[in-house]
Amino acid sequence: MEQNYIYTGDAEDSLDAALRDPMATSETSVVGYVKTKIRQWDDHIETNYRPQWEEFSRIWRGRWAQEDATRTAERSRIVTPATQQAVESSVCEIDEATFAHGKPFDIRDDVRDQETQDIGLLRKALTEEFTKNGIRGATSEVLINAAVFGTGIAEVVVEEVQQKRMGKEPVLDGQLTAYGVYTENKVAVYMKPILPKNFLIDPVATSVETAHGCVIDEFVSSHTVHALQKQGVYRPGFVGTAAPDRDLEPDPELPVYPLEDKVRIQKYFGLVPRYLITRANFEDETEEQEYYDSLESGDVVEDEFDYVEAIVVIANEGMLLKAEESPYMMEDRPVVAFQWDVVPGLFHGRGVVEKGYNPQKALDAEIRARIDALALTVHPMMGIDATRIPRGTKLEIRAGRNVLTNGNPKDVLNPMSFGNVDQITFTQAAELQKMIQQATGALDGAELAADMGSNNKTGAVSMVLGSIVKRQKRTLINFQESFWVPFVQKAAWRYMQFDPEAFPVNDYNFIPSSTLGIMAREYEVSQLVQLLQTTSDQSPMYGAIVTAIVDSMNIDNREELIEILKKAAEPDPEQVQMQRENHALDMQLKKGQVAYIGAQGEESRARAANYMSEARARPKELEIKKIDAITKNLQPGAGEDTEFTRRLKIAEVALKEREQNIKEEDLRLTHRENKRQLDAQEKLQTAMGDTAE
Repeated sequence: MEQNYIYTGDAEDSLDAALRDPMATSETSVVGYVKTKIRQWDDHIETNYRPQWEEFSRIWRGRWAQEDATRTAERSRIVTPATQQAVESSVCEIDEATFAHGKPFDIRDDVRDQETQDIGLLRKALTEEFTKNGIRGATSEVLINAAVFGTGIAEVVVEEVQQKRMGKEPVLDGQLTAYGVYTENKVAVYMKPILPKNFLIDPVATSVETAHGCVIDEFVSSHTVHALQKQGVYRPGFVGTAAPDRDLEPDPELPVYPLEDKVRIQKYFGLVPRYLITRANFEDETEEQEYYDSLESGDVVEDEFDYVEAIVVIANEGMLLKAEESPYMMEDRPVVAFQWDVVPGLFHGRGVVEKGYNPQKALDAEIRARIDALALTVHPMMGIDATRIPRGTKLEIRAGRNVLTNGNPKDVLNPMSFGNVDQITFTQAAELQKMIQQATGALDGAELAADMGSNNKTGAVSMVLGSIVKRQKRTLINFQESFWVPFVQKAAWRYMQFDPEAFPVNDYNFIPSSTLGIMAREYEVSQLVQLLQTTSDQSPMYGAIVTAIVDSMNIDNREELIEILKKAAEPDPEQVQMQRENHALDMQLKKGQVAYIGAQGEESRARAANYMSEARARPKELEIKKIDAITKNLQPGAGEDTEFTRRLKIAEVALKEREQNIKEEDLRLTHRENKRQLDAQEKLQTAMGDTAE
């Protein structure tokens, strides 16, 4: 059914009419449902957020508007750049922390049987696609929106693009070479930053996932819509030109807006009753009539609470371009968002401009008042007697001009002066600028150290910088968990679904791989340098500290220096081999010394045992010698006493037996001592051998 349906009248009335009349136009039904949500959500944004967002944008861009005047007689229109500096500094910190090391994310697989090769391939493929599709530039734009308006929002866009590359191939059997262009169709995932004023969401939701739905309402070029119609993404039909709407323009301060070649597109991502999607996608009138016949017969029941996740696209507030259930396999919404500073219970957060709003307004009022007062003191003014000036004289003062007067010029002309401007305004302006820095947390460390001057006590700068770095890390963690990791995950899902051959399909866990911002790195480097000064160059920590310092420095050849430090820390193979050989020789020498000392000890113990045996046998030898002497002195036959001779022989036998027993006991003691020494020596050698191994 290639018909054009132009929405007119109230959305809610159209929805009620569609529900009452089964034969109502299907496009009107789904359009009415979505337009009702858009009207309610747009009223919420218009009442509570859009005016202050416009003022935040003017403060960030340094533009003045009549409603920004702080007093009625104010003539100066200057907008001081303190908040601009805070925004840029804060955005640079988060951007540097995320993309500085060239590895913005990492992948971890919770599935045990998954090969690490697939993880490496997916990480490499996603990194190449992100670089090719300009994801870093789009992320920086989202960060700026978050810092200015409080909320960063982006759409995950999937497109099939034609990629061209130069190539050559041989022709005529290799005799010639043909040069040309190769064209191939590939799936590309982009990040499209969305201004918060062009984004509508359920007011009671705190995130995209918990909302009933969300809408991206913006102007796009008409040729984009025509191209999608030609590809079959959108329904065919005449779209026309959108009506002007200053609130939707990217820059509402422009005096003239293009009125042609633009279409207002409203993309709805969220829950829609299933039967509305069914009605909107009838192939022909026959299918539509069968559906309504089934509805009347009761075979089909339309449940208004049977929701499905759907995508609805409306052009120029009336023409339905698309209405279908979510085509993504995870049924997730292609929108990611995060708050710069979380406001509990609300979807929209608090940005840098809102933090520094009050001191910025006070600073502007102070500077404007000074400029207005300076104009009164610098520019010459004259009090003139109008009755004594020739008629038709142009009353202006400039160097070298002659003024005609009727009478004495001293009586007719009187210079007027309002004195000098009070110098205290300089001090007040400086204090107000510090208040902005305190409110936003965007402070330059070098400027802080210079301002502290003589009050720069030991550790004072580190304490202040530490608190500032913690505030930056808080925003960084919020950005990573709420925006960056969900975007990487959604992009990976899209590539896995539409290009599974190039992107391995599995359940991956994406984790951020951020480091530190510029200011945080300077703070870390200063701490590491202080630690390095107290560490000896022979300490194992010395090389690790130097590597950490180089890794935290923002220099171009950082990776090269780190590789050089790693190679320098690796031991020389020749020196390692020499150290091993020297260690083996030292162990052999120590073993020989232990064996030599053990042998000397054994010899000393044997000599001592011999001395003890000789000492024990000495009295017996003396007694035996005495008995021998007595026996020799006896004369044969000279009154020889038979009883005495018998007793003497008995004593001699007893002494010999006792001497024999003593010798046997000495031998047993010596054997036991030798065995004990041998066992101790074997245990010592075994212990020395284990130590050497």
